[in-house]
Amino acid sequence: MSNPVRPKKFLGQHFLRDENIARKIAESLTGFGGYAKVIEIGPGTGILTRFLINNPDYKWFGVELDRDSVAFLRESFPQISEQLFEEDFLKMSLQKIANDEQLAVIGNFPYNISSQIVFKIIENLELIPEMVGMFQKEMAQRMAAPHGNKTFGILSVLTQAFYSVEYLFQVDEHVFHPPPKVKSAVIRLKRKEGLLPCDKKKLFLVVKTAFNQRRKTLRNSLKGLEIQWQNLPEHFLGERPEQLSLEDFFMLARNA
Repeated sequence: MSNPVRPKKFLGQHFLRDENIARKIAESLTGFGGYAKVIEIGPGTGILTRFLINNPDYKWFGVELDRDSVAFLRESFPQISEQLFEEDFLKMSLQKIANDEQLAVIGNFPYNISSQIVFKIIENLELIPEMVGMFQKEMAQRMAAPHGNKTFGILSVLTQAFYSVEYLFQVDEHVFHPPPKVKSAVIRLKRKEGLLPCDKKKLFLVVKTAFNQRRKTLRNSLKGLEIQWQNLPEHFLGERPEQLSLEDFFMLARNA
C-alpha cells in the first residue's frame, strides 16, 4: 500500500524508511521486568509497528496524535484498530493502557518533545521497566553521559537515577523522510531495582537548581536552598554540577 501520510513539521515528524533499522529497534526490547504490554509512541506510518504487533511475548498499543497517521494505520493494520489511541502521549494517563500492569515504551520519538517523553517515563517508572527509543544523537549522548563530561546535565542525572542507560547504535539522516539535520541514536533504559536513596522531589529540586546555573559553583547556585553543608564533603562547595557523581547528588538531596 502506498503511503499517503505527509510528514508534518509542527509535529516533528521524520518517518523512518529503513526496515532493517526498524527491525533492529524492535529487537532491542528484551522483556526486562516481565511486561506483557508495549506502548509505541508515534507509530506514524507503521514501519516499526509491523515488527511489534505479531510478537507473542506482549500486546502492542499505539499512541498517535496525527489524525492522518491514525487513519493510515487503521487501514493498513485493521487488527490493531482497538489498540490504537488518537491522543497526546504527554497528556494521557498511562493507566488507561497499563491497568496496573507493567509495560514497555518504544518509538521513533519526535525530537521536539523527546525530553518530555523521558520525564513522563520517569514519572511513571513504577509501570515502565524498559524503554527503547530513537532520539537526536546529542540528546542520547546526554542521557548516557558520565559525570565530568561537558554534556552531563539535568537529563543525565535524573534518567540515570532511575534507569540504567545503554547507548545502542547511531542512525544516519538519509534513512528518514524528510531527513533531519542531525544524526540520531537509539537508547535503551532498564529500570533500576531498589529504592531511591533520597527524596525524589528534593533530588529534582537540587539537580535542576544546580544545572540551571551550571557555570557557578554549588556554593552559589544552591544558596537559595537550605543545604546542610556541614554534613557534606568540603570540596562540594567549590564544585560545579557536572563534576558531581550520581551518588553525590543523592547526598546533596538528603541534606537539602
